[in-house]
Amino acid sequence: MGTDHQGSATTDTGLSLAAGGYRLTGVTAPSQVGEEQELTLTIEGPNGQPVTDFDVSHEKELHLIVVRTDGAGFRHVHPQRDGQGLWSIPWQWSQAGSHRVYAEFVPTATGEGITLSTVVQVGGDFTPQLAEEPARTGRTDGYDVEIEGDLAAGASSTLTVRVTRDGEPVTTLEPYLGAYGHLVALREGDLAYLHVHPHGEEPQPGQASGPEVAFEVSPPTPGRYLLYLDFQVDGEVHTAPFVLDTMTDHNTGSGDEGPTTDAVPIGTDPGDGTGHEEGGDHDHDG
Repeated sequence: MGTDHQGSATTDTGLSLAAGGYRLTGVTAPSQVGEEQELTLTIEGPNGQPVTDFDVSHEKELHLIVVRTDGAGFRHVHPQRDGQGLWSIPWQWSQAGSHRVYAEFVPTATGEGITLSTVVQVGGDFTPQLAEEPARTGRTDGYDVEIEGDLAAGASSTLTVRVTRDGEPVTTLEPYLGAYGHLVALREGDLAYLHVHPHGEEPQPGQASGPEVAFEVSPPTPGRYLLYLDFQVDGEVHTAPFVLDTMTDHNTGSGDEGPTTDAVPIGTDPGDGTGHEEGGDHDHDG
């Protein structure tokens, strides 16, 4: 599941090691919680050789998304590439379990966005944290973020996020990777991937916005989706998580606006802690 540059939905993006002649290879990472090593990967092209020519997309050549298969431990970071096409970033796991690793990039040879993924196993004890019910309010680093709108399977719909702090609207949202916010949606169960971006023109450096940012989202199938919003204030990136279900067939076809779901705040578990990678990248261990 994913979007092209026009925002149209395709099916089951991010669930394969290979697509369009490109392949995700050489993925290495620490095997245990607490080990300090590197996470590395290589993108091979149709000729079987490492790719070294990428278009810049949202200010980066490659976006790395990592999340545990129950939706916990979301991270959006940006590794560095050497001249031989090896991507690497210092890495330490805070939670055990199976983690899906997504690489999102645009090869210069095609100009088309691709998302590939694999699963990395991390040793240690853990308890799955599957969402029990929808959650329209995410809490992160002292900010409260509410998401309004409904998901309709097979159709485009608008989701609007509103950021507040201590009950006051936040109007100092800064451009981060060329936008006032980034929204990643993962289909619960298989973690098929959808990366969407807000309405409006790309902001210029020094501009500010808020408290609301609107996104266009097109989930291809019914079900539950785990959503993660990255936003930046005062040079620091924060991540707010949400859980939304698509509208039922009855509600979709009735002409109603869809079901009303009470806001259930979710956020970082006490004691888990969060951290920021170099360059403002953000971990979310909710």
